[in-house]
Amino acid sequence: MNSDGLWRRRLAAMFLFLTATLAAAMPAASEGPAPTPYNPKPAEGDLVLPMPGDAEMVFRRVQVPGKGFWGDQSRIIQIGDASGGIFEGLQRTQISGSFPAGKSEAWEIVLAKYELTRGQFAAVMGMDALLAASADPEDQKLPTLQGRAQRDALMKPLAYVGHGDVVEFIRRYNLWLFDPAHPERVANMPKVETVPGFVRLPTEDEWEYCARGGLEAMQAGTFDDRLPFAAAKADEFAWHLGNAKHQLRPVGLRQPDAHGFHDLFGNAQEMTSGLFRPEVWQGKPGGVAVRGGSVSTPAADLRSSLRAELDVYGWNADAKRVEERKSFNTGARLAIGANVVVGTAQRGAIEKEYEAYKADLRKTMPVGRTLDNLVSQASVQIGAADPIIERLIKDNPALKESLGAVQSTLDKARERLELAQRESARSLAQDAARNGVNLSVYLSRLTRLTETLKLAKELAETSTRYQEQVAAVEKSMGELETALREQLDGYKGKIGTLGDYEKGYIDFAFTELEAKEMTKRERLVMKLLKGHVQSFAEQRRADSELWLEDFRKGFAEFSDS
Repeated sequence: MNSDGLWRRRLAAMFLFLTATLAAAMPAASEGPAPTPYNPKPAEGDLVLPMPGDAEMVFRRVQVPGKGFWGDQSRIIQIGDASGGIFEGLQRTQISGSFPAGKSEAWEIVLAKYELTRGQFAAVMGMDALLAASADPEDQKLPTLQGRAQRDALMKPLAYVGHGDVVEFIRRYNLWLFDPAHPERVANMPKVETVPGFVRLPTEDEWEYCARGGLEAMQAGTFDDRLPFAAAKADEFAWHLGNAKHQLRPVGLRQPDAHGFHDLFGNAQEMTSGLFRPEVWQGKPGGVAVRGGSVSTPAADLRSSLRAELDVYGWNADAKRVEERKSFNTGARLAIGANVVVGTAQRGAIEKEYEAYKADLRKTMPVGRTLDNLVSQASVQIGAADPIIERLIKDNPALKESLGAVQSTLDKARERLELAQRESARSLAQDAARNGVNLSVYLSRLTRLTETLKLAKELAETSTRYQEQVAAVEKSMGELETALREQLDGYKGKIGTLGDYEKGYIDFAFTELEAKEMTKRERLVMKLLKGHVQSFAEQRRADSELWLEDFRKGFAEFSDS
């Protein structure tokens, strides 16, 4: 038997021994699975997939907002951190799940509960492959370790290996899972229709959405917080520079987050599936994006938006050559994904749903803001024709006059489009200002009615004949609140659309409007509106409640006189 075969038998034996050891070390429980080296903190809702040698890979489900394949506006999330580094600029994106969540119309992301460990890598690839891939001198001692020392070493995050080693591990693990002779291996695999998913690395937006706390955090209003836990509790949830001193620790020792994930922050920084771009979705493609910070990250620097670049192939200045990078504090966390199209019938359902989505919701999504703006598209397309015409004139001097006429026509079309975008921006700003004026008026009326209601209630305590007056005032206030919310929604929507225009068009819109004669109320609304549009353009976030509070404060002592 070769050395890998011996190690696989030893790993299986170790699994049984360490499972018993961990179970004995844990407090007695009335029910539930026993802890293992691959799931040291079993919890309700764990999704467990088998691995060779009785090893396991454990996942957790995180629901995304909205229903159906395409979702709705609730799936628009904000990622990044305005106070973070230069590669963490705020931006909006649409989060989507890979799998339907049970029988409901909701969808969910499936992400590994723990970081990928050395033991899991060895279970699939073999111990010889781990020793060959790892640049960690300590890993070379694994064959000599026994008992708890071996357990702890194999439960540490896989690190100090190349990105290609992780990709090859994923390939080999998927092939093992989908061995036709063992259909039972994918019994727990999530499915789209009847088609099972597959193991992969998570995307950056999946990782950050889960790290921020998912749907529950959005509903609680904490999704935009820097961390899903109090900064003072970093030691409880993460291994960082302050408590780990550059030394990786076995997975599962820190507290889980609200969804049951361990070590999302700290320990090993985690590879994602995408190339590193300066602004996630745009900019120069570089190495591989890694997330979460590590044992070398100061606690104060931990945040959900923290991202860095793993230079998969880096320049060794001393050796003067490009080398495959292997980072001592970089590992991976797996996810389960699925193809977008898994069958003809499912594709048909997606296409049918898309028609309704495109007709309405897509215009409100980040992609729809740009790709469905026909005026912007036409302007770009006209600009693309300029160098073509120039080249044709150069290659065909005889056509110079005719092509010049075409160019003149395009220039006039470009001018008309420019005017159309300016007018559209001006119209949006004007309509938002009208919403703002109505908001201010309704707030003033509500303030007066609040005082009236207070007086009516005081009188009602002395005589029941004032009860009807109380009811009438409360009804009027309810109607005003409804009207106020409608105006606030209109205000928010128009700012969201205007904020996607180029700065020059926005500046033009306000210059035009401010040149007109305005009342004192309109002037104050315009001041608030400019600030809100600027805030939206910078942060890509429509904070309607904060804007409403600005109106309350701005018009608290307001008088038209």
